[in-house]
Amino acid sequence: MFRSLGALVGDLLVVFVFVAVGLLSHNNPLTVENVFLVGWPFAAGVLLGHLAIRAWRAPFRLWPHGVFVWAITVATGMTVRTLFGAGTEPSFIAVTAGVTALGMLGWRLAATYLTRDERTTVKTPQR
Repeated sequence: MFRSLGALVGDLLVVFVFVAVGLLSHNNPLTVENVFLVGWPFAAGVLLGHLAIRAWRAPFRLWPHGVFVWAITVATGMTVRTLFGAGTEPSFIAVTAGVTALGMLGWRLAATYLTRDERTTVKTPQR
């Protein structure tokens, strides 16, 4: 339960940090309203991705869970941006896909590495 919630929060943090950095790099004010307006299509993609792949079953798994959640996030975000007439230039798509892949897959890779002992420890029976 807590791991799946942690995975969802981790993915949402990646999205909103990406949005915040993007706003600042384009000299836009970093307000809650701006972060929400730019970030909600991708946040919706994160939620849709977690539901579609049933990410709660293996929330930290890089493949296929992490990859599919990431792909659904980017596809949903870009589709919604297109429907609302927001920018979807090829360079924006490439940067978004690359940065969110590094973030969403990167934290999963780190979590897998840091929790490796939990998965490999063999308990010997007590005598």
